[in-house]
Amino acid sequence: MNSLSIFGTSSDAGKSTLAFAITYLLHKRGIKVAPFKAQNVSNNSLVTDIDSGEIAIPQAFAAEAIGLQTRPSFNPILLKSGGKSKAHMIINGKSVGNTDVWEYYRNIKKLQPIVKSAFESLKDEFECVVAEGAGSPVELNLMNKDLSNIYVADEFNTKIVLVADIQRGGVFASIYGVYNLLPNKLRKNVIGVVINKFQGDMSLFDEGVNIIEKEFKIPVLGVVPFKPFNLGFEDSESLINYTQDTQKAIITVGVIKLPHMSNFTDFEPLIADSEIELRFISSVSEMHSCDLAILPGSKRVIDDLAWLMERDFEKILSCKKTPLVAICGGYEMMFERIIDTEKIESDYKEVKGFGRLKGDVTFAKEKIVKKGSYNIFGIMIDGYEIHNGITKKRCKEKKNFYGTFIHGLFDNDSMREYIFQEINPDYKGYNFKKYKKDAIAQFASHIDENINMQAIVDALNE
Repeated sequence: MNSLSIFGTSSDAGKSTLAFAITYLLHKRGIKVAPFKAQNVSNNSLVTDIDSGEIAIPQAFAAEAIGLQTRPSFNPILLKSGGKSKAHMIINGKSVGNTDVWEYYRNIKKLQPIVKSAFESLKDEFECVVAEGAGSPVELNLMNKDLSNIYVADEFNTKIVLVADIQRGGVFASIYGVYNLLPNKLRKNVIGVVINKFQGDMSLFDEGVNIIEKEFKIPVLGVVPFKPFNLGFEDSESLINYTQDTQKAIITVGVIKLPHMSNFTDFEPLIADSEIELRFISSVSEMHSCDLAILPGSKRVIDDLAWLMERDFEKILSCKKTPLVAICGGYEMMFERIIDTEKIESDYKEVKGFGRLKGDVTFAKEKIVKKGSYNIFGIMIDGYEIHNGITKKRCKEKKNFYGTFIHGLFDNDSMREYIFQEINPDYKGYNFKKYKKDAIAQFASHIDENINMQAIVDALNE
């Protein structure tokens, strides 16, 4: 069976959600399938079930949706923001240090075998690999350096589905341009295009379908009506564009939008919670209207700490009367000092924290990356850790304060009830696992109803 590449005709066309949905639908048809992305750029990662490595959210999410244990080969190269035009590189789940963009491109030939090995290991085990692309596949000045689109599709002769975001405008030009700029070999492997995020009367695009199929000679696999899907966010911009029904909300939660915020999928359970109104805030004045503030994870803790200080957050965050949940990088900021003698994150060997907790945090060269069950505030939860900071306690609870290194805190129903009932005793909570399972099935069904999955399956079986 052939494998499949999902190419966007632009950035943020909906590749991740379509790749997840197609992976899910192939699985439901009895096909042994695995998700893949050669190279991701994201501060949002999860710890894998196998080998305790880091991979980006979309591939982890797609795997979990079909009951697969996550593994580094689903996303062999991950780049995280490193500051000063540098990126923190993770290969096969493990940190290998920082790189800059020119060094990365100079080493592209050395990275190709890593991608090839990961893909081949999956192909040996699975009938089909669904490979998500990155950005546009036809950035002409970068095509010979493109791991996620051109390299995978060419090396493994994958079939290709294009996905175009009609909300962006210029949908015809983007489809025609991408298709005709693809190398001839890849153009022949294009199954068709999915028109994504359509809003309004579907019949208004009937003529558009005719133009694409008759004049462009590209089959239209479907026109997908826009449907919010508040799960599996890859980047902070996608997260902040969430939709939420707040009619029944009884608690307002403000997440401080740090410049280098990471692991923002921590807040998906709050977006789905009808009793919570979630806001992303950037100023002290916005905090005053929130019942609870969250200081989230950060890929650049010292830089984000300085950002908070510059915006006068120190007084309110250090005040013991401010209800606060501090997670990972946010937790590290709450101590008296952050020690970075090894210059893991910055040139500062020591910086002052908010001092709400006594003691220091020390950055160690070896990153802690682990997943498991944890006793947090007296409650057993499932979660994961990704951090360089070391301190005596994994978590700390005080009046109006909950701090921990553990991500996935709010995925656990009992933890949400414990924290939010302290804020408002009327808070009841809900079953997030059931919500997630139902939302995944409903969204995949929505895709199935609006695209020609049989045409995709037939092409994969050619």
